[in-house]
Amino acid sequence: NSGVVCLLRPLLLDVVPSIRQTTALALGRLADYDMGLAEAVVKAGILPQLICSLPEENRYYKKTAAFVLRAIAKHSPQLAQAIVQCGALETLVICLEDFDPGVKEGASWALGYIARHNPELSQAVVDAGAVPLLVLCIREPEIALKRIAASTLSDISKHSPELAQTVVAAGAIAHLAKMILNPDAKLKRQVLSALSQIAKHSVDLAELVVEAEIFPVVLTCLKDSDEYVKKNGATLIREIAKHTPELSQLMVNFGGVAAVVDCIGSCRGPVRLPGIMALGYVAAHSENLSMAVIVSKGIPPLCLCLIEEHEDHIKAAAAWALGQIGRHTAEHARHVAVANVLPTLLDIYVDTRSSEDLKMKASRFIKALKNILQKCTYLPALEPLLHDAPPNIMKHIIGQFSKVLPHDTKARRLFVTTGGLKKVQEIKAEPGSLLQEYINTINSCYPEEIVR
Repeated sequence: NSGVVCLLRPLLLDVVPSIRQTTALALGRLADYDMGLAEAVVKAGILPQLICSLPEENRYYKKTAAFVLRAIAKHSPQLAQAIVQCGALETLVICLEDFDPGVKEGASWALGYIARHNPELSQAVVDAGAVPLLVLCIREPEIALKRIAASTLSDISKHSPELAQTVVAAGAIAHLAKMILNPDAKLKRQVLSALSQIAKHSVDLAELVVEAEIFPVVLTCLKDSDEYVKKNGATLIREIAKHTPELSQLMVNFGGVAAVVDCIGSCRGPVRLPGIMALGYVAAHSENLSMAVIVSKGIPPLCLCLIEEHEDHIKAAAAWALGQIGRHTAEHARHVAVANVLPTLLDIYVDTRSSEDLKMKASRFIKALKNILQKCTYLPALEPLLHDAPPNIMKHIIGQFSKVLPHDTKARRLFVTTGGLKKVQEIKAEPGSLLQEYINTINSCYPEEIVR
């Protein structure tokens, strides 16, 4: 408000190097503070001045100038675009070849903040020739430089298969894969994130990541003391498993499902989410893979997530995963039903205190319930639901009873003594509806006087 930005601008051309550097640092801190100040720095015409003198300056000034560009770029795609239009990318790429690791780090960081916004800005970073130099940076001995370069490769890869392919073509995967076992937790986070962003786009890219022999090494990350290493490790597994049954099977063969189940059981909150999704993707592919999740004791921790978690999207993901496990055959559905999953799902769905967000996600709970119910022939798990289920769920429960009771004498007897048949008589169904057909089928299993 006092006009300081305009007063600082001429100081960038001061003859004393330390004044030029300190001025750039002041501008960087202002721009870093909020979007309005970053826009003020851009509007003051400071960027061309900052960039044109960069190649001749000392390493301290280069690091500070890169900080200014990063501070401006982080706020919005428009501000990042303003930096690109000033010709900053070419200068930053030259800085990636600097002798000083700190200069490389600053340049890499600024490029990452530009690339993360959208595919167009990421493509501009690629077109400036940054990727091969970033791959060289992850091979440097300095841990901080490795971290930032891996993070920038992740930001470039995330937008599209084509951008990820550019990173792959520069030979990044092999070097990233070697660093999964690095003792530095922050580096591991970025490495796992970069590999996830590459693997997520297509089967081919996922297979290239797997071919770098990340299994079984990546499974050790699920036991890491750092929560973000756990989360990013589970995310990488999820992005590989989702593509094909073959990739999921490979993960199973290395003991991946058991490792993910342990990971979900040992943590809380958002860290669980990618592991939950990974189990759901594996189970969705086939009966055998779903059974692998059951055998690895995947159902109890998923059920716990429904009860323990406060975040609605985590509950919804757990419901979806359980639906994928139970939807294949009667045996799969029975395993889910025996774990008392059905009443839990129903309680969440009918709970009037559920948040608006959860009500919007109700379709996931309905779908999970229907997936399991349509295969479930284990009547002791279905019967308690007769007393609480809303009409749209009741139809599926009654439908399952109508399939099982005509062929099972013991079940027919139990259905009378537990009050199930009485409950069926209380249901008001539209004449000629599917529900009425199911009720008629059930009633026809018994003598008329018992029904009366």
